[in-house]
Order: sequence, then C-alpha cells, then structure tokens
Amino acid sequence: MSEVDRQRAPLGHGEETEEERRVVSGADMGSEDDAGLWARVLGGDELALAALFDRYDGRLFRHASRLLTHREDAKDAVTVAFFELWRKRASVRLVEGSPLPWLLNTVAHCARNLERSGRRYRALLDRAPVSVAAPHDHDDSDVMAALRRLPEREQAVVVLSVLEGYAEREVAQVLGIPVGTVKSRLARAKTKLRGELGQEGARA
Repeated sequence: MSEVDRQRAPLGHGEETEEERRVVSGADMGSEDDAGLWARVLGGDELALAALFDRYDGRLFRHASRLLTHREDAKDAVTVAFFELWRKRASVRLVEGSPLPWLLNTVAHCARNLERSGRRYRALLDRAPVSVAAPHDHDDSDVMAALRRLPEREQAVVVLSVLEGYAEREVAQVLGIPVGTVKSRLARAKTKLRGELGQEGARA
C-alpha cells in the first residue's frame, strides 16, 4: 500500500486519531503531579504548561487580586507570569518539585509593575485639561493597602510566608536568599505593618 493509500484508508477497530491521542494525553496530565508536568515543560511540552495553567490559574488570580487596586489587572499578571515561566523554564527554582511558589512570586512582581503603571496613568489623567474620573476600588482592606506600600523585597517575603503559608526555608529557596535574610525581612515588614496600621487606627 502506498503512503497516499495508507492516509486514505479508514482507521482500524481500536485505532486512535491524532486528535484523540492529544485529548487522552491532556486528560492524563490533569492527574499528573507538578514534578511530572514540569519535566514535560522542560522538554518543550506546551500541553504540560497548559495543564499547570489550568491547575493554578484560579489561585494565582486570587493572589494577584489581593495586590492590585483594580481586579481586572489580575488576569494580565497571571498571563505574564506564565509567559515568564515558559521563557525562563531552564532557570526556575522549584520547591518540592513544584513551580507554584515561583509563580506566586512572579505574579506578585507583575502585580507591582501593573500597579505602578496604573498610578502613572491615573496621575496623567489628573493632569489632563479636562478632568476624567478614573475608576477606583475602595474595597481594599487597610492591611492589603499597607502591604502594597512595603518595599518589593519585604513584600515578597510577606506574600509567600504569611499569605501563602510557605515555610521560611521554602521562601528562601524560591527567592534565592538565606533563611536568615527571610527572617530579618519578615521582621522588618511586620514592624512596618504594625506601625502603619497603628497610625491608621489613631486617625480613624
């Protein structure tokens, strides 16, 4: 049988099409652990990256939403984080085989960049000849507002250890810093947060 005839011939009983094989492969990935999926990602498997996205998209979106004034920016932060995960996959630091802590830190970094861009945009509107009211969400708690004002290095430690519950050892692994540095940054951040929240309470 020629190659053309083989392509035209109907599938035999029990044979799968390429599309069916892809669907089955995707379903299998849904039950695979992070370490297995990450091994596939390192090999250039985009379906494995999509499986990680499906697994953590909701959690990362909620994480970004807490750090942003405008929730609609959270999707952008998550999208950029996964783009960076794919682009930098050879150098991503894993914690117990999972890229989730790295993603959480990267989403927070993207959120800070988006927040700064938003502030510059609102400042530009404020200087416009005709005043345009920029939308603002006043639902943020005092704690989250104070957290966003922390320096980036301290904010990253608080987000991973306090909000996400990672151990100091795991935070150190993700950020590439000693455990002692994590402890000192966390202590400074907590002192600043207590000071800010105390001032807010005194003004209330």
